[in-house]
Amino acid sequence: MRHFRSFSILIFVALAISTSALGQSRKIEQRVDSLLKQMTLEEKIGQLTQYAGDNQATGPVNFKGDHLALIKSGKIGSMLSIMGTKYTRQYQEAAMQSRLKIPLLFGLDVIHGYKTTFPIPLAEAASWDIGLIERSARIAAIEASASGIHWTFAPMVDIGRDPRWGRVMEGAGEDPYLASRIAFARVRGFQGTGLGNLDSVMACAKHFTAYGAAVGGRDYNSVDMSLPQLWDIYLPPFKAAVDAGAATFMNSFNDLNGVPATGNHYLQREILKDRWNFQGFIVSDWGSIGEMVPHGYAADRKDAALKAILAGNDMDMESSAYRFALAELVNEKKVPMAVVDEAVRRILRKKFELGLFDDPFRYSDPEREGRELNNPEHRDFAREIARKSIVLLKNDKQTLPLSKNVRSIAFIGPNVKAERDNHGFWSVHLPNLDYDKFIVSQWEGVRSKVSGETKMVYAQGCDVDCRTTDGFAEAVEAAKLSDVVVLSVGERANMSGEAKSRSNIHLPGKQEELIKAVVATGKPVVVLINAGRPLVFDWTADNVPAIVYTWWLGTEAGNAIADVLFGDYNPSGKLPMTFPRSEGQIPIYYNHFNTGRPARDEDANNYVSAYIDLKNSPKFPFGFGLSYTDFKYADLKLDRSQIRPDGKIGVTFELTNTGKVAGEEVVQLYLHDRVGSLVRPVKELKDFQKVKLGPGETKRLSFTIDKEKLSFFNGDLQWVAEPGEFEIMIGSSSADIRLRDKFELVK
Repeated sequence: MRHFRSFSILIFVALAISTSALGQSRKIEQRVDSLLKQMTLEEKIGQLTQYAGDNQATGPVNFKGDHLALIKSGKIGSMLSIMGTKYTRQYQEAAMQSRLKIPLLFGLDVIHGYKTTFPIPLAEAASWDIGLIERSARIAAIEASASGIHWTFAPMVDIGRDPRWGRVMEGAGEDPYLASRIAFARVRGFQGTGLGNLDSVMACAKHFTAYGAAVGGRDYNSVDMSLPQLWDIYLPPFKAAVDAGAATFMNSFNDLNGVPATGNHYLQREILKDRWNFQGFIVSDWGSIGEMVPHGYAADRKDAALKAILAGNDMDMESSAYRFALAELVNEKKVPMAVVDEAVRRILRKKFELGLFDDPFRYSDPEREGRELNNPEHRDFAREIARKSIVLLKNDKQTLPLSKNVRSIAFIGPNVKAERDNHGFWSVHLPNLDYDKFIVSQWEGVRSKVSGETKMVYAQGCDVDCRTTDGFAEAVEAAKLSDVVVLSVGERANMSGEAKSRSNIHLPGKQEELIKAVVATGKPVVVLINAGRPLVFDWTADNVPAIVYTWWLGTEAGNAIADVLFGDYNPSGKLPMTFPRSEGQIPIYYNHFNTGRPARDEDANNYVSAYIDLKNSPKFPFGFGLSYTDFKYADLKLDRSQIRPDGKIGVTFELTNTGKVAGEEVVQLYLHDRVGSLVRPVKELKDFQKVKLGPGETKRLSFTIDKEKLSFFNGDLQWVAEPGEFEIMIGSSSADIRLRDKFELVK
């Protein structure tokens, strides 16, 4: 009886919460309806208009004028790149002088942290730690919201298969399953327990869609792909963002199959708003409405505004197309007032949900701002996620970890003493913050780790561009005089990111020649590679005993790298993108289709799908990453050999840490549908677990396979699981499969 009473109480509480939420939603809709009736067409268009502040513009500024005057007249509904409680209050006070006193939304590119900067998103994806990734977004939201921000233009959930594209640094890599898990986590992290809580910011899933497939890896370029590929590979992370409750979406700069995303009715209305029932609003990317004119899709700005609003784009970021053309289009009856009202309604709803109509200044509390922006726990977390994002690519002869009591270290390279670069691209630059003192450089991190008796020698060798060998002799001499050499090379932070596509993704300039010169000394060498994308470094990969991929790790970069170098943390990162041997292999990704003439070994190139001058295989495969220990996989068991569409298969196996130190392994489950109505990939990631084991410890792990994991979009874009044989593969990377079996899906 007691259990029944408890269960009844739980049901009552759940119903009460649901009823309360429903009542709140109805109340908001009533307030939106009431406000809409009072608004002039000009005021409605104002709510659809967004401009950037005078600082930190993230695109070409198309309008320079008196923002405050326009806000007071109700002609601007949102501002971006305004940060700090002092400035957001100033702009919000202007909005309170407008006729209807509709509050502003403040948006900002809070991509991987606010004051406390975390690893670039691609690096965080390498952690394969979904809980930590959500926590990273949570802390970013806490800091940003305390500084007056309501809305972040993140997460970017574009699939990236081409490392020449600079914006791969902003996403989660090449795999739709991993990217979907991360998209869901980041939306949940940003929005917390719900909009309206003071530590929550609106998430914005971007860029809708297929932006990562730009031809040639050239930013803003065209995209041409089949609809099954769109639905199977590029849309799943966006659907995950909707499922997580993302408040907003941003469309993309590219055209998709000839139609710019900003004016794409199929994407914005048919898929997002209708099929997925998305209730938030869509904002254009910077100026992308106006850019439909040079695309050749719109005749002029007025035509662009027409096509964007009818296609479902709600808010105009920076192009002024709605501001100057939408009223005329409504008066000419080319745009129904109902279409404008729908867009305005979506935006007003979010402003009500954020509580801005009840208190426009609730996010402008200087005391809270000071407290949250100086929370030491945020730095502690930054160090934790940074070291978990590091990927150990090579460790011959157990070169790593280094001894803290080593007599001497030569620390060489252009990135050794870099400070701001450690933040990577898309970091927030707060005014009046001395970043050179706030960021831990790699030199400082290593210096704090070694004993007082250790001699550290620094030589730059060359700068990042490395156009000359003038500094090589000093670097070689430093290496000769030391017991071990650590070389820190790679990109500058601004060599990857938006508008940072590179045709040549080798280590810049003569950096690899610097590495060769140092290796020739015969001293043990560890290479740290700092980058926002996969790079090509074949000679280094083949000849250097230890390679650590450090990406750009943020505020605590130096400490996190030192933790890994000296064994205080056992690296556990795995690559979220495939690393090519050469640009000639691009695009390269693990979940490709087979061909009718597949190459069966690396040297077979006679009438098979292969290069005659290069291996097909990547340099480092998706899911790859080493540890200071080893793991053994054994005893794979399936609880049945057949499954019906409504059934499940239980999969179990043993994982053993066979080494002498504790470590974490990312166990990866791949499936292959052997025969389909459409050709299926050679393998697809369908699940993973990150498992920590002590030395000698064994755990029995399990996965569950159901219809969802077996389904794909067929030629009619139906989500189906087709009967037939499936191969199951479990391993340490996409190329390191340790256990295999098969089962059958039957009708």
